[in-house]
Amino acid sequence: MVNIDDFVKRLETILDYYGLNASAFADKIGVQRSSMSHLLSGRNKPSLDFVMKILEVFPDVDLYWILIGRGNFPKSNDEDFEIPQSSTPIQSNQNSGADLFSSVGINEEEKRETKKASAPKNVNINLEDDEIEKIVLFYKNGTFKAYSP
Repeated sequence: MVNIDDFVKRLETILDYYGLNASAFADKIGVQRSSMSHLLSGRNKPSLDFVMKILEVFPDVDLYWILIGRGNFPKSNDEDFEIPQSSTPIQSNQNSGADLFSSVGINEEEKRETKKASAPKNVNINLEDDEIEKIVLFYKNGTFKAYSP
């Protein structure tokens, strides 16, 4: 699964490397500027079409690097990456409007996974007069969980 925050960081690396702003990049690969803005802000996820347009226009971008961070940017010609072979056939998704990187389902192990948080510093809470509305946990990987009592 593609981590969207990491994908955006790699996309920003490409922008810096070629000295382009988001608008010029969008124009160059042939997508709407608003699509680029929504992607960089984390509102939208990248589509397969978007990734393929990047690879067509910028040959120095490696597919595995842009998607999962493996490999190098700019792409070096002497490195060969082994493409993992699946034992099950790949079925095409007939819904062309579907997002390529959306998760299909979350397995039970991921649901049960919890992370330990470090003890907060300088906590000054007076619970006598205040009622808790929401508790939000922020994780280092950029995700968060909100709990309401």
